[in-house]
Amino acid sequence: AVVSTQSTGKLLNDTIEQHAPFFIRAGIYLILEKLRVITLRNLFKKIYIITSSFQMDVANFKNALNWLGLEDVDLDDTECVLANMINDGFIKGYLSEAHKKMVVSKVTAFPALKDFL
Repeated sequence: AVVSTQSTGKLLNDTIEQHAPFFIRAGIYLILEKLRVITLRNLFKKIYIITSSFQMDVANFKNALNWLGLEDVDLDDTECVLANMINDGFIKGYLSEAHKKMVVSKVTAFPALKDFL
């Protein structure tokens, strides 16, 4: 079920939640949580590619999270997710809280997965 849902974050979230007890017993729940973070990173990278800008509105990322079914996420929650991804090395950049924007590196905004896994 997980393999078939990995390409869409919506289904991945639903699958992880639905089968969480099994994944915990099997000892793979934490691996799937990391997969969830990677899926978000890839979604955010697509937003970066679509906008083709180094300065992106946090609202774009909020809308993407809402699209995933996370309806109760607001701009502050979105900034928190982005800040954690920046801190963990999934994204190279910083948040401008005053302008409600994320500014990413012009060189490698989204490092290769092998660089931080």
